[in-house]
Amino acid sequence: MFRVCRAILLLCLLPAAAPSSRGQEKPNFLWLSAEDISAHLGCYGDPHAITPNLDALAAEGVRYTKAFTTAGVCAPCRSGIITGMYQNGIGTHHMRCDTLLPGWLKPFPLYLREAGYYCTNNAKTDYQFSKPDPSEIWDEVSSRAHWKNRPAGRPFFAVFNFTGCHESSIADAKKYQEVTKDLTPGQRQDPAKLTTLPPYYPDTPAVREDWKRNYELITAMDAWAGKLIAELKEAGEWENTVVMFWSDHGTGLPRRKRWLYDSGTHIPLVVHFPERVRVAFPTKAAGEIDDRLVSSIDFGPTLLDLAGISVPKHLQGRSFVSDGRRSHVFGARDRMDERYDLIRTVRDERYRYVRNFEPLKPCAQYINTCENGTTMREIRSAIAAKTVPPAAALYVAPVKPVEELYDLQTDPHELTNLAADPAHSKKLAELRAALSSWQLEIGDLGLVPESEIQRREAAAGSAFAILHSSGDRSKLVKDLTTAAVRASGGAKGIEAMLSGLAHEEAAVRYWSATGLGNYSAETKAKAGSAADLSEALDDKSPGVSIAAARALCRMGLTSKGLGLLEKRLNDKNEWARLEAAIALDELDDTARPALSAMKAGLKEQPNKYIIRVLNKAVNDLEGTSNRVP
Repeated sequence: MFRVCRAILLLCLLPAAAPSSRGQEKPNFLWLSAEDISAHLGCYGDPHAITPNLDALAAEGVRYTKAFTTAGVCAPCRSGIITGMYQNGIGTHHMRCDTLLPGWLKPFPLYLREAGYYCTNNAKTDYQFSKPDPSEIWDEVSSRAHWKNRPAGRPFFAVFNFTGCHESSIADAKKYQEVTKDLTPGQRQDPAKLTTLPPYYPDTPAVREDWKRNYELITAMDAWAGKLIAELKEAGEWENTVVMFWSDHGTGLPRRKRWLYDSGTHIPLVVHFPERVRVAFPTKAAGEIDDRLVSSIDFGPTLLDLAGISVPKHLQGRSFVSDGRRSHVFGARDRMDERYDLIRTVRDERYRYVRNFEPLKPCAQYINTCENGTTMREIRSAIAAKTVPPAAALYVAPVKPVEELYDLQTDPHELTNLAADPAHSKKLAELRAALSSWQLEIGDLGLVPESEIQRREAAAGSAFAILHSSGDRSKLVKDLTTAAVRASGGAKGIEAMLSGLAHEEAAVRYWSATGLGNYSAETKAKAGSAADLSEALDDKSPGVSIAAARALCRMGLTSKGLGLLEKRLNDKNEWARLEAAIALDELDDTARPALSAMKAGLKEQPNKYIIRVLNKAVNDLEGTSNRVP
């Protein structure tokens, strides 16, 4: 009832636009989104930032200090924003996937259009699904899309995206120069004087140059934002329009973009609320800060709320202007380009908990795009020279801890893992439980191998339905979560893992086989284990058979294992091919007998990620360094 009354009040308070038969009383919405930046803005207290336009927006609006994305990389995060649901619950969690959405899940701009809004996108989509097509979601989506093109009297929702801050503009000198060509000498940075270089980077001139470029790209972005804000004011729409500025994730540099620490998920969020909107909604006053936790999946529901549209109950996001304070925000990392690394996180207002489901994989896995960057090359050189800063110890370690816990108040760079500290055992248990409850609630599809999602998605009707359409879902997800945790829980779980090879759910069998491979020496000593894993090579799920083959190879039983992996390199399931390529790459010299098959696999593959992994594996075995795009 309160929401209904407030919506009526909002409609009464907002002035009518030009004559129109519908919607003229509703507020407009303008989104200004930037790629790959953390809160390196003057309004957030950064001493080096040159961002006068966004600082002015903060002075006239509300600055949110605890806004976070659901992923440390663009496409999974943007899929969550456009749907209002967690990417790892609907199947859009792997970078560059094309997921089949359930029919009832409508991108939120469609609700706005139904309410009379003219919705435009200039021009970023990157949603990880192809149905509905962006042209069906927006009235216009192109480099020409603009709210000025709306029919007279229609309220608008317009999105403008700045691509110039992308990591590629840091890595590529020509792109950097093009984006920053209009900066004045006074807007340039002296890399030697920058005091905010993260302590986990080697302090070299090359790294400082990257850090300098990051600041200057942000200054160029600020000028872009200023022009769009000026257009709004010149058209007399400023006091009719809610303006939101945000970033899709953190800085496009190592241990930031793609990672779930604050450096990768904490973003700037600045919102201008017209005074009339403030009367109807309990927002902070102009120039104030709001320290509530905000998740990026809250963006869409908030707009619906501000527009007086009922927020669909299935959305997992919530309005951050009226639904009270969140107690937690959640994040997920899954396949980043060609490498899998299943990581989950939960953060409250002070602490962050990280759960590494694949702790035997190093933090700094070889990802082709990252390796092309100067800072990553400097980190590799420091590793070789044994000059890595102490603060980078975890990032360059060969394995990760199973659990991480950080106090952001005393440790903003998240360097001191408190998970083993008895003084923090209560907080560890609290956040561990919160994360587990969240995974059970959303049905975490990241626990299902990507090849298995591809195998079952069409028959299920959507990726979401894989964990939501059969019997007791809570028991299924709990069994799956338990199996995933057990796979990195030590050799004590071998008996349960061997039993898990017979589970009816393929993903449970996958994690059981993976765990047996993780503790291969102890598994080999267990009577019957080789026979059970050999039988699993014939599993109907390609992910299970690949995990079993990996386990057998790690046990020294390579004749069967390598043969299966070679076969899967030509599987009709493209993600099975990638999973097999990764298994071969991680086996190092054990995979040498499969070298010819790996070379043959370089000739033609359904996606570039398979080729990248095989290329690295071949280069490592032959001692060469031929890089592929």
